[in-house]
Amino acid sequence: MVAFGYTLMTEQSGPRELVRYAAEAERAGFDFEVMSDHYSPWVAEQGHAPNAWATLGAVTQVTERVDLMTYVTCPIMRYHPTVVAQQAATVQLLSGNRFTLGLGAGENLNEHVVGRGWPPVNVRHEMLVEAVQIISALFDGGHVNYAGDHFRVDSAKLWDLPDIRVPIGVAVSGSQSVQRFAPHADAMIAVEPEAELCDEWDRVGRRDAPKIGQLPVSWDGDRDAAITRAHEQFRWFAGGWKVNAELPGPAGFAAATQFVTKDDVAESIPCGNDPDAIVSAVKPFWEAGFTHVALVQIGGDHQDEFFAAARDRILPALREAAG
Repeated sequence: MVAFGYTLMTEQSGPRELVRYAAEAERAGFDFEVMSDHYSPWVAEQGHAPNAWATLGAVTQVTERVDLMTYVTCPIMRYHPTVVAQQAATVQLLSGNRFTLGLGAGENLNEHVVGRGWPPVNVRHEMLVEAVQIISALFDGGHVNYAGDHFRVDSAKLWDLPDIRVPIGVAVSGSQSVQRFAPHADAMIAVEPEAELCDEWDRVGRRDAPKIGQLPVSWDGDRDAAITRAHEQFRWFAGGWKVNAELPGPAGFAAATQFVTKDDVAESIPCGNDPDAIVSAVKPFWEAGFTHVALVQIGGDHQDEFFAAARDRILPALREAAG
């Protein structure tokens, strides 16, 4: 059975709005909610970037049923792994064991702010392996000492641990990252519906691991308005993650996407008010082996109409199609 989620997108809404959306998404019938963890929006038109962890703490108090997840936190520069472990354990306690810690190797957009430069991808993967090892050790309990190539930990301990260990999901994009992280993770995260990722994960890691994808949509009764909004706020999506991970700020994304047209966006993102278009876009995920898919409704001021449509039209259509 496929689970369908809602994305609390910090790049397009302020913290109070995100907390309200979390409650509304649960009432609309979504199975889980994921939250992005950004220091900057992708493009200036999005206009927001509140702290994800402070907002998640509030979200735990206005939701009761939905699972929660970071999608994703980078624990290699802006945060030290020991701090991420403490934050995750605290959210697990606040949520009553509904939290999964989603981790990834990050983007220059968010991590350059600490002034440490931006390492090449192979180095970032090495750092992420060490970070996962540190976080896992802290989740085991007791004092942790660690001396790696990239991180040191001196007698760290989590004094408030949940009774259910926080599951760790790791974002992957190809064979190299699957080989590195599947043995260390409880869940797979990816944004492309590639069956090869799922198959290789099953060979290298846990076969029963959740496999979590994400898809942007632009729901609006006026399809032209939906396309315009998607182009304004999500044209960066066309660059692909190898490019998106390297650009340093919104100005860079504006320059890199200046030739992306509205037609380009409309071809890759469901726009308008047709549930069947969303079903067609999500279907490749479950056909590839994904067990969870989170939707992103583009536009911070266009969530309420989406929640009503999700409850009455979108989620019923997805669940019927997914069987």
